[in-house]
Amino acid sequence: MPLHVALAQETRHVAGAPNALDILAAPEEWTLGTPAIVVLHGDEPFLAREILALLRDRLCPDEADRGWAWREFAGDEPLDARDVFDEAATVPMFATATRAAVVRQADAFVSAARERLEELAGADRGRRGLVILEVKSFPATTRLAKAAAKRGLVIDTSLPARHDLAAWLKSWAARRHGARLAPATAQRLVERLGGDLGQIDQALARLAAAVDPAAKSAPIPPEAVDDVAGSPQERTAWGMVDAAATGDAAAAVKQLADLLEAGENPVGIAAQIAAVLRRLATAARLLALPADAGRPAGVEPALREAGVAAWPKALAQARESLVQLGARRARRLPVWLLDLDLALKGESSRGLRARLALERLFCRLSRAMATGPEPRAAAGPRRAGPARTPGDRP
Repeated sequence: MPLHVALAQETRHVAGAPNALDILAAPEEWTLGTPAIVVLHGDEPFLAREILALLRDRLCPDEADRGWAWREFAGDEPLDARDVFDEAATVPMFATATRAAVVRQADAFVSAARERLEELAGADRGRRGLVILEVKSFPATTRLAKAAAKRGLVIDTSLPARHDLAAWLKSWAARRHGARLAPATAQRLVERLGGDLGQIDQALARLAAAVDPAAKSAPIPPEAVDDVAGSPQERTAWGMVDAAATGDAAAAVKQLADLLEAGENPVGIAAQIAAVLRRLATAARLLALPADAGRPAGVEPALREAGVAAWPKALAQARESLVQLGARRARRLPVWLLDLDLALKGESSRGLRARLALERLFCRLSRAMATGPEPRAAAGPRRAGPARTPGDRP
């Protein structure tokens, strides 16, 4: 990783700040303390919403007090900072609740009231209320971030780059929805819905509601995900990706047309395709390793190591895709995905050209191309590509 990228990532987060996933995994073990300022920073709205609900429960345990003790301000609208600070500074006479002035989407508010926030973050709260800020960015190098980390509370509401999200979902499903997930079911949810925790939580609620009360003790199987999770458009997208990966170009092209007519973004469609194909490319690369360099014992172990959900239907489908692609085409997948990404960000960003760029990829994946030549790429400026694997043909 380039040094400037590593430094940028390092300063994006406050050192030592707890992650919302860890807090929500065991909220009964988490202690709030008495900070004068709380900062939720990150880009996952579901985590921010759940942490705010947890804070509200801790600060205002009696629902009758929440009408006056918990007040939210919209930071993306004109806002007088004095209203926020006055709300937090008011001391309740008899109630047990702690006042909280919550500023949602507070990035602009932080910039406008930074000096006052720095003073607040460095002071003892006493019997006053507190200010809670929900922001996208909170650079660790600022005076405010340092003061908040030292005497306040900073919580990261982003998804960590390296986190076993499927394991977290199993725990969350049991805690929030009373549903038991098989490990492969949790992994299937992540595969289908990515890191959108809001959609995943809605899918968990539907899965839990669909379970027969007599079968509550049995884990929910992964097959249930495709029937319950996602919108009709998302299920069409999953069918398109599955058809493309198994070489059924005609079905994939038809479903692509349905998605584009429904207003789906070609870039988003490409991202869903890439997530599946990268796993196949990784499995092919692992199988090409020498026996003494970590090569898996077979196709299924390679697919599991590449991140394919460890349940029979997913493994069988991925195996079928890998076999029909063949080693040569599977190893070319990263190059084809790069071609698609550059096209969608360049001359084929929308309209018919975007559709043709996606259809070209489907043709490259089709069963008919297993022994035939690849379709020629659209004319464009030549660029250097990655080195070819020995024995590969263009």
